[in-house]
Amino acid sequence: MKFQATPKGLLLASLSSAILAAMALQPAVAAYDFTQPIENALKLGQEDAKYGQFKVNLRYRYEMNDTSDAGGKEKAHANTLRARIGYLTPKFSGLQGFVEYEGNLAMQQDYHGGKGNWKGDTSRDVVADPQSSELNQFWLSYKGIPDTEIKGGRQRIVMDGSRFIGNVGWRQMEQTYDAVTLTNKSIENLTIKAGYIGQIQDIFSRNIAVDAPYLNVNYKFNKNIAVSAYTYLIAYDNAATQSTKTFGFNIKGSPKLNKDFRLHYEGAYSHQSEYVNNPNRFNLNRYNLLVGASYKGITVKTGVEELGSNGTQSFQTPLGTNHKFQGWADRFLATPASGVRDVTFSVVGKVVDGTKLMFVYHNFHSPVGNTEYGNEYDFLITRKFGKHFQLLAKYAFYDADTGRNSAGHTNINKFWLQASTNF
Repeated sequence: MKFQATPKGLLLASLSSAILAAMALQPAVAAYDFTQPIENALKLGQEDAKYGQFKVNLRYRYEMNDTSDAGGKEKAHANTLRARIGYLTPKFSGLQGFVEYEGNLAMQQDYHGGKGNWKGDTSRDVVADPQSSELNQFWLSYKGIPDTEIKGGRQRIVMDGSRFIGNVGWRQMEQTYDAVTLTNKSIENLTIKAGYIGQIQDIFSRNIAVDAPYLNVNYKFNKNIAVSAYTYLIAYDNAATQSTKTFGFNIKGSPKLNKDFRLHYEGAYSHQSEYVNNPNRFNLNRYNLLVGASYKGITVKTGVEELGSNGTQSFQTPLGTNHKFQGWADRFLATPASGVRDVTFSVVGKVVDGTKLMFVYHNFHSPVGNTEYGNEYDFLITRKFGKHFQLLAKYAFYDADTGRNSAGHTNINKFWLQASTNF
């Protein structure tokens, strides 16, 4: 029987390959723990790391992007290898430093690298993992004040699940920030995070100047309820129309009913308007509602998130890890002018120890103009081997609506196969 390269066929073949590879590797990992000598070597032979320790990360990925479009772009194939090496100093009088360098090698250049200097093959679809190298992190922290950390330099910042500020960790070259940050936990159950960002180093290795103070306050009333409130003020030096101020709050919890059954809920509201040098005037809202339940390792969730619009401007999250939200096909990394309402349903389960399966469904349409964007179907399988190794296969299919009220979008097929190690 002839195999047809349909999205379903591609998914089944890819997931089967990932499972077989995981099964083949498992006995070798279990037979001999070769990671302990590596850990000792990276700590310079000292279990307490009194001389500091090196951090090493390697991540291989194959990504396919087949975006149907009128421009005639060919399908993209990207084989990339990302390497990071860093050194964490020992603590001395409350001080500690970290320096990390990363580079991404394009072993197959049949893809368009995106917005950075490295373009690759511009006749093909975009895979946002350009060949590049950079100083990823370089910071100094101080913990001499009780329950307080002050950190300055180029660093990774992830706030509230990375919806508004994140490191875009899915991409090979992550997003980091030249910033000064403060974390305080002096009051029980209260965490205060404040900071100032002066420059963004994005996933294309571009340095973008900003003037961005922020404040995030989180209080855990008990194990079942946590509330956070935040303010993010972002002013772009060279892109005034993107400067915004965002205020909001989030409440969530996962109450446990018995040893096998747990509920999940989340509610959030945000307001966004123009900031300092932005010549536009707008007031936009975002809300997110989610409910779910877990039973014996299976978690089911459903919810809706809306990023509003006034018909011209729309609610944006330019510093967030947007790949995590509103579909892995990345159709909505930037919010359309008419906004987007995303109704989701997800199922996550652990079939065997260390192996996770996930399915996510999205229905997208606009809150302004009632435009039907389309539906998306996302699948993932991942398996961990001990503390240091992981295999992953992932597939996303964005099925664009073609009806009378559609947005004129086209279909997107994306597939990833990934192996990583982290010490």
